[in-house]
Amino acid sequence: MRTILLVSGALAAILIIALLVMMSSAGIIPYTVTGKNGEIEFRHYPALVLATVDSANDDAGFNLLFAYISGSNRPKEKIPMTAPVITSQKIPMTAPVISDAGTMSFVMPAGTTREETPDPTDSRVRIEVIPERDIAVVRFSGYASSEDVESETSRLLEGLQNNGVVTSGQPFLMRYDSPWTPGFLRRNEVAIEIRR
Repeated sequence: MRTILLVSGALAAILIIALLVMMSSAGIIPYTVTGKNGEIEFRHYPALVLATVDSANDDAGFNLLFAYISGSNRPKEKIPMTAPVITSQKIPMTAPVISDAGTMSFVMPAGTTREETPDPTDSRVRIEVIPERDIAVVRFSGYASSEDVESETSRLLEGLQNNGVVTSGQPFLMRYDSPWTPGFLRRNEVAIEIRR
């Protein structure tokens, strides 16, 4: 019995170490924390280059973008995976309607310019440049179901409105972990651009 417990404990430890290694394998885009109000964090991001697809289906969007960074681009270069993966979604709200269609974006490695970014070979992938900006985020764990995203987005927007923070654009979801990461270890954030 003791041997079984030891082996089980060792396997659990190996699994946890493997998960932590997987979680840290993608580089996270750097940002500066500029403030905090309760659970809302304010950040400044530098200009970012994104590879984006229009897709209401996460799997289809992810597959197109993964193919792009795996070499489906003009020079057939591999591009390092970064976090977060950014998703805009139709988020039901009283007013206004936020979005009619979903998009998914992979962020190019930090410091990459548009000129350095390979052009995609698939016309469904487009390259966009997002200027530097300030955003507000609320962090949560789990699998980021539509209900969770809706709830967290409402919490973020209500918190910002209650504190007189002016927003711009539509809320978006940022996911940081691989699909194999258990829900309780996942890092997700809902965010929106703010005016300071």
